[in-house]
Amino acid sequence: MNAAGNKERRSSRATFPEHERSKGETARAGRSPELHQERAVQTRLQVLEAAAGLFDRRGYAGTSIKDVADEVGMTKGAVYFHYPTKEALTIAVVEAHYARWPLLLEASQSKGLGPMDTLIDLLDQTAATFRDDPIVRGGARLQMEQPLPPGTLPTPYIGWIELLRQLLAEAREAGELREGITPDAGAHTLIAAFFGTQHISARLDRRSELVRRWADTRDLIFYALRA
Repeated sequence: MNAAGNKERRSSRATFPEHERSKGETARAGRSPELHQERAVQTRLQVLEAAAGLFDRRGYAGTSIKDVADEVGMTKGAVYFHYPTKEALTIAVVEAHYARWPLLLEASQSKGLGPMDTLIDLLDQTAATFRDDPIVRGGARLQMEQPLPPGTLPTPYIGWIELLRQLLAEAREAGELREGITPDAGAHTLIAAFFGTQHISARLDRRSELVRRWADTRDLIFYALRA
């Protein structure tokens, strides 16, 4: 096989599924009209990050719009101008949480790695993002609590399982997956291991040790998965 053909065989073409995206109509129904001015965009981001941080530390029930306003030094009315209800703010945090993942996948795929190393790089990036990004941490807690009516927020894990199934299927085609392991079994095992490690680290050390703990878990699991 020539070099170009080998590169095509090894490059991942997996895509992040739509399963875990919030429903746009639901989210937009509670929002003010789009504000395009740079200052307004920055203010919305400040409010979003402040709310995510509070949701992460206190949960949905323990966070009010007044708390968010106090956190950013604004009035409640100013917060309501950008996010008219607490529910709209909740949806916005979760949507921003899920918007991170396709970007991380694209960044991993752009490195020209094989499918198995693309998967490893993606999960390593994801662990660091859970540790460092307040919006991801806040969205994760809201997803665990599911404080809004059923169907308002996406069901977690489904999209991740499908994405990892695609990557492991590519790894199998490239001869990188150990014989006898199916992409489905590998995907479910990896998601259980990754998010289990993430939840435990969130509980025990506020995710300060997550990257290191995930590296230990990763090395053990990929030793079993890799051909």
